[in-house]
Amino acid sequence: MIDPDRFRELIQKRIDVLLPSREKNNKRTNSVELDQTRVGRLSRMDAMQMQQMELALSRRQQTELIGLKRALSRLDSGEYGECEECGEEIDPRRLEIDPIATLCISCAQRKET
Repeated sequence: MIDPDRFRELIQKRIDVLLPSREKNNKRTNSVELDQTRVGRLSRMDAMQMQQMELALSRRQQTELIGLKRALSRLDSGEYGECEECGEEIDPRRLEIDPIATLCISCAQRKET
């Protein structure tokens, strides 16, 4: 059996860490300067590569935030910790590692194959 208060706190802490990090990343994904007189071609290419890495990180963080908000919603409805596939309880140790997990290990493994 899971402790809803404990998992709510765990999820909220993760949200509190992600939000400021996302805001910082969004500021770093502004357009790359194309003026070659100010920045060399290789420096601009490095900047563009860094920008793409920041965009990918921002997308991953957004996906995680959506999952965390869904997890809070499942907590509110009493469905948190219940496998969406088979209805069995998800091992609390799995939820501690991945609080947005919606499948038990058995169903997750079946889905991968």
